[in-house]
Amino acid sequence: MSRPLHRGVSGGGRLSLNGPDIWDDSQMKDKTEKEDLERNRAAGDQTHLSIKFLSRMLFPDNSPSKQSLGENGLLSDPFSPGTGRNRLKYTLLLIRLSLVVIIILALTGSFWWTISITSSSRGQIYHGYRQLQEQVVSDLRDIGKLSLGAANVKDMEYCPPESENFVPCFNVSENLDFGLSKGEEFDRQCGPGSRQTCLVLPPVNYKIPLRWPTGRDVIWHANVNITAQEVLSSGSLTKRLMMLEEEQISFRSDSAMFDSIEDYSHQIAEMIGLRNESNFAQAGVRTILDIGCGYGSFGAHLFSSQLLTMCVANYEASGSQVQLTLERGLPAMIGSFNSKQLPYPSLSFDMIHCAECHVDWDQKDGILLVEVDRLLRPGGYFVWTSTVTNTQRSLRNKVSLKKWNFVRNFAESMCWELLSQQDETAVWKKTSLKKCYFARRPGVGPSLCSKGQDIESPYYRPLQACIAGTQSRRWIPIEERTKWPSRAKLNSSELKIHGLQSEALDEDSLNWNSAVNNYWSLLSPLIFSDHPKRPGDDDPSPPYNMLRNVLDMNAHFGGLNAALLDARKSAWVMNVIPTSGPNYLPLILDRGFVGVLHDWCEAFPTYPRTYDLVHANGLLSLEFGQHSRCLMFDLFIEIDRVLRPEGWVIIRDSVPLIELARVHAARLKWDARVVEVESSDEKLLICQKPFSRRQAS
Repeated sequence: MSRPLHRGVSGGGRLSLNGPDIWDDSQMKDKTEKEDLERNRAAGDQTHLSIKFLSRMLFPDNSPSKQSLGENGLLSDPFSPGTGRNRLKYTLLLIRLSLVVIIILALTGSFWWTISITSSSRGQIYHGYRQLQEQVVSDLRDIGKLSLGAANVKDMEYCPPESENFVPCFNVSENLDFGLSKGEEFDRQCGPGSRQTCLVLPPVNYKIPLRWPTGRDVIWHANVNITAQEVLSSGSLTKRLMMLEEEQISFRSDSAMFDSIEDYSHQIAEMIGLRNESNFAQAGVRTILDIGCGYGSFGAHLFSSQLLTMCVANYEASGSQVQLTLERGLPAMIGSFNSKQLPYPSLSFDMIHCAECHVDWDQKDGILLVEVDRLLRPGGYFVWTSTVTNTQRSLRNKVSLKKWNFVRNFAESMCWELLSQQDETAVWKKTSLKKCYFARRPGVGPSLCSKGQDIESPYYRPLQACIAGTQSRRWIPIEERTKWPSRAKLNSSELKIHGLQSEALDEDSLNWNSAVNNYWSLLSPLIFSDHPKRPGDDDPSPPYNMLRNVLDMNAHFGGLNAALLDARKSAWVMNVIPTSGPNYLPLILDRGFVGVLHDWCEAFPTYPRTYDLVHANGLLSLEFGQHSRCLMFDLFIEIDRVLRPEGWVIIRDSVPLIELARVHAARLKWDARVVEVESSDEKLLICQKPFSRRQAS
């Protein structure tokens, strides 16, 4: 990764679709053969044609032994009418001899295979055969795609306008038709046919988002699917700090209102026992999961205190919390907090926040609170703001009082300590001591998960009713963890938990720091111009804040994330760990970053046009190198969906896969260049998505 990069050859050339001239010769020969058949019906129409075809396969026309000079000095056809039945008999004899040889070879091979099978298990042979079969099928699919070439570029259709904000795998109306209800209609369902096969165009009046940090507080109204009425009627604490100003939506987190985000954050800090929110890091808080985040104002405010807040909310066709939060340049993803575990490891977040998040914590026998406990690190905090927690109001409302009593008692049964309750906000602290679970009275509270139930990184598994994480080596109280920003490095004892040495992480960091410097020099339109040299010191460098939302599709140790922070680039990274590869997601989250587990044969849980840069290092080899479960081109369509207009794609992989990826990039109408990596068998593919507008109707 530290090797220098060199400017490569343009990838804009088209593949030739014209076959060789042999196809015209073949048509002429077919015509001659039809005439032969009319003259030699006695020899049998179908037999004669089949024998000629097999003979041509065995003895090509250019073989000296099968061709002779005619009267005109040209090579004569050995199957011409003049040769008659002698040629036919000669051909039949050769075919019989060939079949005998083939049978002998087949019997010999079968004999040796029978001997060798005694030293190999049938399962291994079958597994190897299946891998070979899957790879052949994959290769044939890609060859079929490539054989269509430029025709597919022309035929690649744009999605209809109603798909501008559509997210595959989240179809609420379809789930309702299936009879799902009570929140399960928002669940993620990635079945066959859930992928899109068209290119999503931005809305008619779409504009490139403003650069950070301006884009955090001001977004273009046309870029998100929200009506003026939805803006004006936003009622929750984090939503109400919005104003619609002509073409823009402004978020005033610094408002002088009594219940502003600043006052609210300050109140939470005091309830924990801190002076203010700037002391969260000293208390061990770095990453926060914000359930039903409004439009991200809580996370936007805490960002100045070096806290990283991940917003998770249900899919919403209009007025989406996730879409607006990502448009502001803040971490967010679609996640249904209803019936399945979120794709995060156990013990992942220092704080979980819910302010009017519309989750009924008292329902389903408290199983949703058990999921919160799974995600919280030991000593972590659960903050719940709701009218239900207002005890004075609850005394006058029996339903609210019943809800509050259930949550309070259930939290206590899970060894949570109620630190404080003020107005409509309550703060609990998860226990740091495992012995608390064994000190409970028999039958009180959820039981501890068995080893088979306690999966560290579940992938949309049904919710579990048992307490997880107690058997993990990562059970470390947040107060004892390395404080941010030193947490990004992790100490030797913390790395040992993940099976790593400090030298391995240091080398990874060194390589990625060099790679980020090289990447940044290439993120310029100069690479797609006829500029005679590679962008260097004499060229204007891209601004440090040109990228905000970064999607790392195969994050490994989170090296790209760490390198961007070291380079002081104003970006956050969604670190994705593919389900088909090694699971480094617990390591990434322990470093103080955010990330998620994902199967790249499925659509990513986000809205269209939500990332400025998509990065993939070794992903193509992982997913398509030996065997594949889906098509590479489908993956590229998904990248195009989540990438903003004028956004960038950086792919590093082996040369054959990069060449195939360049063809797919051309089909998607991306500007693309291949960049060589010195002393390496890998190359870089640098792409930029054009700003294609939909015509107003």
